[in-house]
Amino acid sequence: MTIKDGPLSDLRVIEMGHVIAAPMCGALLSDFGAEVIKIERPGQGDMLRVLSARAKDGVGVWWKTLARNKRLVALDWKTDDGREVLRRLVENAQVLIENFRPGVLERAGLAPEVLHEWNPDLVIVRISGYGQTGPRSSWPGFGRAGEAMSGLANMTGFADNAPMHPGFPAADSTTGLMAAYGAMMALHAVRNGSARGQVVDLAIFEPLLRLIDYHVPTRTGAGLPVDRNGLQAPNSYAPAGVFRARDGKWVTISAGSAATGRRLLEAAGGKEWAEQPQFQNLDGFVEHMDEIVDRLGAFVARHDAQKAIDIFQAHDAVAAMVYDVDDILADPQIAARGDIVGVEGDDTKVVGPIPKLDKTPGRLRWLGRSELGVDSRAVLEELGYDAGQIDTLTQNGTIAGPDR
Repeated sequence: MTIKDGPLSDLRVIEMGHVIAAPMCGALLSDFGAEVIKIERPGQGDMLRVLSARAKDGVGVWWKTLARNKRLVALDWKTDDGREVLRRLVENAQVLIENFRPGVLERAGLAPEVLHEWNPDLVIVRISGYGQTGPRSSWPGFGRAGEAMSGLANMTGFADNAPMHPGFPAADSTTGLMAAYGAMMALHAVRNGSARGQVVDLAIFEPLLRLIDYHVPTRTGAGLPVDRNGLQAPNSYAPAGVFRARDGKWVTISAGSAATGRRLLEAAGGKEWAEQPQFQNLDGFVEHMDEIVDRLGAFVARHDAQKAIDIFQAHDAVAAMVYDVDDILADPQIAARGDIVGVEGDDTKVVGPIPKLDKTPGRLRWLGRSELGVDSRAVLEELGYDAGQIDTLTQNGTIAGPDR
C-alpha cells in the first residue's frame, strides 16, 4: 500500500517507538502523507493502547489519535529472523524513530553504525530522557522529569505554592514535534547533498528548554530570576491575568507592551485611568501591578464573560474565554479552520493536521486500529516474503497478525 497524497508521500518511516514522544513524531509525519510503519512487540503491543479512556468500540482514544494513519506490524526484532525483516524495512525507508533508553539498540546489535551500513542515507531519530550523551544519559526519564529539568514546572503556579506540571504531557508532545522538525532538517541535508544519513539526538527536556527560551537570557543577561508568578506575565512586565466573570466563566487577558496595556486599562476603567503618566511605559505598569490586577478583576466580575470580552475587543485589547473541551468542540472559529476531524463510522474526533498547507494539506486517513499487527502480512509481502515464509515467521513468533 502506497500513500498517494501529501507532501511527504514519498517518505517511508519506521517507528520503533512507544507511548507518546516517538509516536507523536510519527503521527505528525503521517498527517502529511508519510507511510509510517509502526512496529510493536508480538503479544504485547504499545503500552499506549491501554493508557487512556476507551471509546465506545473499546479502543483507547489516545491510541486512536497517536496511531492514526499508521500501518501496524507486530515484529520481534531481537530474533535473527526479526532482525532480517527489520533490515529489509530499513533498506527501504528514509527515517527510523525510536525512544528506547540509550543502549537498547546497541545491545541488540542495531547501533546507528549498523543501521547506516544497511542504509547510508537513513535518518535515525533517537529520543530519550536525557539524550545519548552526558553523565545522565543512562538514567530512565519520563516527560514529567523533562518538564522539571527544563524549568517549566518551576515557572508554573503561584509563588507561595508548589511547582506545577501542565495538564497535558508537554515534554513528550513537544519532543515529538521537535523530533519531526529534526527529521525534516536531516532529510533536507540528505537531499541537498550536504550530509548523508545522520542521527537526530533529542533529550525529553530539551524541546521545552528551547521553547521557553527567555528564562536563560533573563537570568544571565539581566540577572533576574524567573520563578512562579501565578497568573501574571513573566516577571510581571505587562498586565495579564485570568479573572472570573459574573456568570462563572473565566476570562484571560494580556498585554505585550505599554500601548496594549493602556487599551486594557481604558476598556476596564476609562481613558482617564489609562492616560495617567505612570502608564506611559512598562516600568509604571510593574510598579502599579497590584492595583491594575485588582481593577481588571473587579471589572470582569461585574459582567458576564462574553460581555467583558466584547468590551475589551471594542478597545482592541486582547481577551479570551478560557475554554473547556466542550467549548472547543462548539467554537465556530475552530470549526471554520477544520481543526477537529474524524473518519466515517467512528464517533471519536481528533485534532486534525496542523499547520495548514494550501496546496498539499495534511489529511486524517484512518484512526489507530485495535488489531495488533493488522498490516504485518501485507508489509512483509511488499518486502518480498512469500506466503510460506510469512506463515513460518508467524508460527515461530517472529511476527504476529490480528489472528495470532
